[in-house]
Amino acid sequence: MAIGKRIKSVAQSSFEETKIEDGFLILMFKNDESVAQSVAKEIDSTFLQFHFCVKGATKFVFNQGRYALDIHEENSLLLYNPQRELPIDLQIEPNSWIVSILISIKKFHGLFSQEADYITFLSEDNRDKKYYKDGVISPSMAIVLNQLINYSLNSSIKQLYFKGKAYELLSLYFNRSEDADVEQCPFLVDETNVIKIRKAKDIMVSRMAEPPSLQELADEIGLNIKKLKEGFKQIYGDSVFSFLFDYKMEVARKLLEAGNDNVNEVGHKVGYSTSSHFIAAFKKKYGTTPKKYVMSLS
Repeated sequence: MAIGKRIKSVAQSSFEETKIEDGFLILMFKNDESVAQSVAKEIDSTFLQFHFCVKGATKFVFNQGRYALDIHEENSLLLYNPQRELPIDLQIEPNSWIVSILISIKKFHGLFSQEADYITFLSEDNRDKKYYKDGVISPSMAIVLNQLINYSLNSSIKQLYFKGKAYELLSLYFNRSEDADVEQCPFLVDETNVIKIRKAKDIMVSRMAEPPSLQELADEIGLNIKKLKEGFKQIYGDSVFSFLFDYKMEVARKLLEAGNDNVNEVGHKVGYSTSSHFIAAFKKKYGTTPKKYVMSLS
């Protein structure tokens, strides 16, 4: 049975399905209501499912409600089970957004044909096993997801744009650190350290306008700088300040879109004392100035 056409949603929430090509789809569901919503879709066992919770929280329901997996904000869930079908049955909490990518295993193999063994569940030993993996949405992935959700270009190029963004998202999802081998690094085995690293991320985000130095951050969470840097790279795929830069630029982009602050005010809110420094940083990230970006929205 191929991908089914049954979509179930209630109230005034927004559901959108975009077919990239045969065996490759993007689903987006925005629940801006004050009550939970549901969406259901038949999916056959030849498909990989990537679910990204951009905002709020979502529950993936299995076996007619007998089992469920939670997907929290800024987290993802990868599902694959060649032995049985995994129909999509999502319970989406109020004020929550989720983006899903569905891709056939055949098409997915083609993307990684030169190094398929790198993807764990594509190895010969695991090829016929079910695979469930949850993960954190990196700042780079969050940018792509928000670009998909906030698509505002001409409808004639939507399919091309979505295809490019879907490939970009999968590339970021499977990106490997050249200098970090999770299997050889015992760092992440220690849950206490993981909690400390996540606390470090929260500190940087909450104080993005005036962030602490690496030493101050390390002291505050109770780790030495070496473990802080290694752990942050392992969990978030980037250095502390590179992560913070991406986060600040994403916040700045959203503030500019909201239109309540001018360029100077936005720059100040994300920690730039002069507008010229903010403009240079924004252009480095997005390839355009804040002013031109705002003009492109209208």
